[in-house]
Amino acid sequence: MDRIKHVGVIDIGKTNAKVAVVDLDDQREIGVLKRPNTVLQGPPYPHYDLDGHWDFILAALRDLHEAHGIDALSVTTHGASLVLLTEDGDLAAPMLDYEFEGPDDLANDHNAIRPPFSETGSPRLGMGLNAGAQLFWQLKTDPGLQDRLATVLTYPQYWSYRLTGILANEVTSLGCHTDLWNPTAKTYSSLVETLGLTEKMAPVKLAGDCLGALLPEISEATGLPEGLPVACGIHDSNASLYPHLIRRNAPFSVISTGTWVIALSIGGRKVELDPARDTLINVDAFGQPVPSARFMGGREFDMVLEGYQRTYDDTDVANVLKRQIMLFPAVDPRSGPFQGREARWSVDEATLTDGERFAALSFYLALVTNECLQMTGADGPVVVEGPFAQNRLYLEMLETATGRCVEASNGSVTGTSVGAALLAVDLETSAERKSDTSSQSATIDPQLLAYASAWR
Repeated sequence: MDRIKHVGVIDIGKTNAKVAVVDLDDQREIGVLKRPNTVLQGPPYPHYDLDGHWDFILAALRDLHEAHGIDALSVTTHGASLVLLTEDGDLAAPMLDYEFEGPDDLANDHNAIRPPFSETGSPRLGMGLNAGAQLFWQLKTDPGLQDRLATVLTYPQYWSYRLTGILANEVTSLGCHTDLWNPTAKTYSSLVETLGLTEKMAPVKLAGDCLGALLPEISEATGLPEGLPVACGIHDSNASLYPHLIRRNAPFSVISTGTWVIALSIGGRKVELDPARDTLINVDAFGQPVPSARFMGGREFDMVLEGYQRTYDDTDVANVLKRQIMLFPAVDPRSGPFQGREARWSVDEATLTDGERFAALSFYLALVTNECLQMTGADGPVVVEGPFAQNRLYLEMLETATGRCVEASNGSVTGTSVGAALLAVDLETSAERKSDTSSQSATIDPQLLAYASAWR
């Protein structure tokens, strides 16, 4: 087969679903189509519009292939999500929205059977953020589901299955606070057997495995070549991490930003993770445990700036630093290192200019990110992926607060598509290309340092 140059990536985030074409030579998106990831409110409960996504995916692949040519396909999606299939491959139940609060009604019952943090690296989270809690709730509230259910699929691999007809699960999505994976033993956790699902979990593969070839009917619907290779697929935060894993020597950290801000620390200091502060063990594309922490930073950004201008000038920044205008956590109290706390401003919020609000919020997000890095034992340079990589104030405060070099990803708006695209090529020689960036030094701004110390 000819060299793979353009990879089509199905990239389903919590806020938007998109299909992109990534040029592997330049490692950038050269074509993107999007649609909102709107949650259908029911019945029977809030769930994702998989049929609508599929129609969009097929049409987007057709248009993007016609415009750019696609040589391979890959998939990345948000975590905390499973798709339940019948023997015929149809949905056994709608795919539950992880922000639905229904599973909380059975939290005590679920807590009684869920494995300890020491086994899974999964903190106990609210709503459906533990995919195991979703499964428990669905099986308890839908008496016929256990009989209808033939296969439990991790979310990226559902789309890979639609493309290839091959069923598989994958470690980065299983290792994303599901309660279903033991990252140390690299096998399903005891909860799978407790729920009676041992025989219903799809075989486990790695993200970069070639799952199979594009089905003829998908080729006909999209114009893509029949037999096109399809990678197994990956959890979106791990897609952001993947390019750095294959290019960098440890230690380093990656901050994946979007609806969620997730800190992933590679080769850092040994620390005792605190599940009560939303730390967890993620699993990377090679199946290795990754100490992590997260909070809903992108959601908080939108909540605080709703109805306000998202611009600032030097005067706004100077005023924030001089008056120490501060936002304290947590804007979204359902997750993160300060969950359960009520957000407050250090000044009367009504007196803020839009620019002061933006600057103080950017500093707040950087300082919560720094807290996540500290909790995970981060060391070495910090790479920021996604929308926050475009926020200069966030980057400057993060560099000062951490005391380590902070790099903004030079990719497009999101690094997930590029990372997922790299799964489609042979990277066995990547170790030879790894670079050592540990000698880079941070720029420490005294005013920012004083602000960070006062905030903390």
